[in-house]
Amino acid sequence: MGHWWVRNIIEPGKLPLLLALAAFVLTFAVTRVITRLIRAGRGPFRNVSAGGLHIHHAVPGVVLVIVGGFGAFAGDRHGAGEALAAVVFGVGAGLVLDEFALILHLDDVYWTEEGRKSVEAVVLTAALVALLLAGFAPFGVNDLTAQEVADRGTVIANICANFVLALVALSKGKARLAVFGAIVPLVALFGAVRLARPGSPWARRFYGHRPRARARAILRAYRHDRRWSRPGRALEDWIGGRPDPKPPRLPERRR
Repeated sequence: MGHWWVRNIIEPGKLPLLLALAAFVLTFAVTRVITRLIRAGRGPFRNVSAGGLHIHHAVPGVVLVIVGGFGAFAGDRHGAGEALAAVVFGVGAGLVLDEFALILHLDDVYWTEEGRKSVEAVVLTAALVALLLAGFAPFGVNDLTAQEVADRGTVIANICANFVLALVALSKGKARLAVFGAIVPLVALFGAVRLARPGSPWARRFYGHRPRARARAILRAYRHDRRWSRPGRALEDWIGGRPDPKPPRLPERRR
């Protein structure tokens, strides 16, 4: 176990990534704890405002990402400066992605259903970086032998095949499988061969005149969501906090 840790994590080039990931996850966790306390009115923490303008923590996050990113290029390779830049970048990325939904919707949706996208973005990012630390390279190129690496044609074909499979899975509405498929070989294949989700570009293009395939896709999506929606929402609530309930809408008056 120790040999694996030294070979895959502490080897040159991976320590800054490990520090960035640790800073990213820790920053997100601390930020969520603080925002929950502010939401509940507990503790000494309060929203930051300047001149009546609420300053979201994505703002200092962007500054830290810029400082850490440029600092990594300006610092010495494998030195203390690069490690510090990685930590600064990780902290900034954690602050920014914690408000990913706000950036996406251009609205303060932090404690709404739309705000769950921030939690999904953080979890997905952390998982992908962890896979890279564990030794997975994009498109599975790291699994090639020395002879295959020497054969540029084999490498290019492997990259193209994985890229096409990832695009097919993405067009079928399976974004998570598409993203992970770019890192872990054959994962995108699983998403590419299965039925598309209703409403996805693939379903609109190919299921329009295939009522059986459309019905099977709707039924499979319903069963999947019924089985995994509640556990998934519970996990997101545990990580990021439960969204505010939507206010009831009054019926519109007919004129």
